Amino acid sequence: MLMGMIRPTSGSAFLFGEKVDPFAYRLWESVGFLAETPHAYPELTVRENLEIVRRMRGLTDRDSVDAAIDRLGLSAYGDRKAQHLSLGNAQRLGLAGALMHDPDLLILDEPANGLDPAGIVEIRHLLGELASDRGVTVFISSHILGEVSRVVDRIGIIHEGRLLQEVPANLLEHLLKRELIVDASDRRAACAILERAGFAVRPSGEGPLEIPDEDAIRHPEEIARILVNGGEPPTLLKIEEEDPESYFLRMLGADAR
Repeated sequence: MLMGMIRPTSGSAFLFGEKVDPFAYRLWESVGFLAETPHAYPELTVRENLEIVRRMRGLTDRDSVDAAIDRLGLSAYGDRKAQHLSLGNAQRLGLAGALMHDPDLLILDEPANGLDPAGIVEIRHLLGELASDRGVTVFISSHILGEVSRVVDRIGIIHEGRLLQEVPANLLEHLLKRELIVDASDRRAACAILERAGFAVRPSGEGPLEIPDEDAIRHPEEIARILVNGGEPPTLLKIEEEDPESYFLRMLGADAR
């Protein structure tokens, strides 16, 4: 929709203060775009594919192809045909094309798709440098929330076409549920000891006890002391934090209600 490929069912989209339209050609001079599955001419090499991008973009600097290849770590694959690239390197080729014209806005759909752990870290650093050093706005769509939260400034949760929540990434950790997980040889006795001490304890079926109390989470050693003094020393004591994916599912559940 932001690229003018499909029309919104209602309302309008704007980039740089200009309404998005398939024929708003000037907009695309400032925008780079990567689909989840980037496409290339399979019979052409990496360098030849990027040369086509250079010409389509009207870039006069012939060195921009080699610069894009170096930037995305594709130097060893410059003369390899696109059809013989791994999924991760095909993704790098797509990113190289999206960045070749130095866009002010970069729209990425699942940019880490197919990358190995080292490649994910490289792309994360590259996007961070683009944003911090060159002021590029990077707009990422992804279902891998744990990875997204490491690189972005703001996170928006969208479900069935509606924006449920938008928060600064550095505040997300404060929205994640945390609890202290406690186990003991006699869980019922341990639960009674902790409740007498004023803590709210949630039995979890056949599993360990769960304590959402913030004081307990900040001072698990106090929980251990109380249980030891009560004659039920803990066999397990750990802090568990909700991951971003679980938070996302919790938000969807709250929205459904």
